[in-house]
Amino acid sequence: MSINSVIIMDDQTTINELKGLVRKFCEERDWDKYHNPKDLAIGIITESSELLEHFRFKTNEETEEMFENVKNRKEISEELSDILYFVLRLAQKYSIDLSEELKAKIEKNGKKYPIEKSKGLNKKYTEL
Repeated sequence: MSINSVIIMDDQTTINELKGLVRKFCEERDWDKYHNPKDLAIGIITESSELLEHFRFKTNEETEEMFENVKNRKEISEELSDILYFVLRLAQKYSIDLSEELKAKIEKNGKKYPIEKSKGLNKKYTEL
């Protein structure tokens, strides 16, 4: 079955299902030997840099307008997908529960950025 024949939507898909999709894709291509922590982390930053290129030297207004242009929106979406692919692959290969880790990180950040001190501000927690 082709990935294009499977309907995957954010509100109907689990992170575990996405990890499985990435795992299957990589295993079918025998890519496990290339997917060590260092190279997967490099993939995340490389793809993140490619995303950033779309916004470089643009005003806030120009960046907002990019999402109204079908071609620009598609290119940005593809870069986000590339980043997500590497994040999912790293988590899948090394048994990281992304849901649990995100919940824990938000809780930790909630303590570093209490609402009463941080609401409406973009300061680092050491500056609050």
